This record gives sequence, C-alpha cells and structure tokens, in this order.
Amino acid sequence: MEAIKFSYTVPGDDFTRAGEASADLKNKLKKMGITGAPVRNISISLYEGEINLAIHAGGGEITALVYPDKVEMYLDDNGPGIADVNLALKEGYSTATEEVRGLGFGAGMGLPNMKKYADEFYIESEVGKGTHIKMVVNL
Repeated sequence: MEAIKFSYTVPGDDFTRAGEASADLKNKLKKMGITGAPVRNISISLYEGEINLAIHAGGGEITALVYPDKVEMYLDDNGPGIADVNLALKEGYSTATEEVRGLGFGAGMGLPNMKKYADEFYIESEVGKGTHIKMVVNL
C-alpha cells in the first residue's frame, strides 16, 4: 500500500520554529483517526529530532511516511556529523553550546529519547557530511 507523505524543512538556529513539523504531523495523524500512545511517541521522537536539526546541524529535512500500520520518519541534514554515535546516544551527553543550554535545550536527551520512543531507530552519520536518521513507530 502506498504511504501518505509529509515533508518538512527545519531551519537551523531557529528555536521558535523547531517543533512545527512534529505538531503538524500530530494534528494530521489525529485527523486521520490515529490517536493514543503511537501519536505521543511520534510527537516526542520527531520533536527531539527537530531540536537536534536546529541546534547541531544548521537545519535539515524531515520526511514522514504514514502507512496503515506504521509511521516512518526520515531526518536528513548536511551538518557537521557525529564523531561518536555511541557516545551521542548516552543520556546526558551533549555538545550543545552554553548559549543553547541557556535557552533550555542541550540536556543530552535528544538522541536517547528518539531511540526510546521509536519502535525502530537507525542512525548513520559521517563527520563533515551529515547525519541520516530513520525512526519507525508502529500504529
């Protein structure tokens, strides 16, 4: 079955707009009759991804594919990449600046929460090239 596709652009360093994609997707899913824990998990994991795109990558692109049984989310950026993905997945580890932390972000929970709230989580990153993430939440 063909998926319903939603695409979003996340601007870099604009924390006032980070969260728009997750809120929009949440509203669209609810209008499609999808509710409950899966929508919460999609919203949390995608919001964390948006914040990471804004903070660390200078922005990026999100594609969400809605199937009858799952939602696939792809986050792609051309940012600096992640030198040590395993370290970045540790709760509390952050490379956010003090300025970003002063805004209430950068607690080192972004990637861990993305992994926690997705049923499937894949990350591929290359320093100097960017990061590509796939998250799947089952409906």
